[in-house]
Amino acid sequence: MAALLEVNHVSKQFGKDTKALKDVHFSVAEGEFVSIIGPSGAGKSTLLRCINRMVDATSGEIIFDNRNVLDLKKKELKTIRTKIGMVFQHYNLVNRLSVIENALHGKLGNKSALAGVLGLYSIDEKEEAMKILNALGLADLIYKRADQLSGGQKQRVGIARALLQNPRMLLCDEPIASLDPGSAKVIMDHLKNISTNWGITILVNLHQVDVALKYSDRIIGINNGQVVYNGSPKNLTKDDIQLIYGSEAEDLIFDVGGIHAS
Repeated sequence: MAALLEVNHVSKQFGKDTKALKDVHFSVAEGEFVSIIGPSGAGKSTLLRCINRMVDATSGEIIFDNRNVLDLKKKELKTIRTKIGMVFQHYNLVNRLSVIENALHGKLGNKSALAGVLGLYSIDEKEEAMKILNALGLADLIYKRADQLSGGQKQRVGIARALLQNPRMLLCDEPIASLDPGSAKVIMDHLKNISTNWGITILVNLHQVDVALKYSDRIIGINNGQVVYNGSPKNLTKDDIQLIYGSEAEDLIFDVGGIHAS
């Protein structure tokens, strides 16, 4: 399978002393479900933000769909960002707007500033939004205000908004970190379905090793800004978890129930 994304020797420096990413190198195939795991502060969120250039990498190459994202000018970057949906930990919804209005914000990348401000959407766009919201189990909530939703419902609206961009890849930054286990399972099931049945590439940051083991085609482990594991969930050992999580590893190994022996 051809690589949709190639991250080549990417580093990110904040100020003089903080190196958030150090020579990060991996690729992601079209339609693949890849989880990035690691402790808080490992560089997971910075990495995702470098891929869509919410943050500029200090060095290296990020090749998406055969183009180096780091070289793109403003207009070209806007175009390529429409193909990279982003799902946030804290949803980033507009509370006073309805579910369908929030979802339709996924179309803003293809509109003029005026059309966006005025909320001018076509019948086809609204029908597409309804279809996606229905697929995510939100058909009964489309006119409900975002601030009346549960966390899991808000995250599904965030996914709908990303899908309305018609992306080739979704970047999901700790999408279940704020959710209870039941809601987290619903979100992960939807993301897996989007990868398997819609053919959309998923790159998701997770803190939960057991979730990564269950859903991923491949796991990338990051510690201190460096990739220390890149392989199949089946091959992840206790030693690998120790390498990725350091002092936090014992609790995590207990959580995954010793699924893999070293």
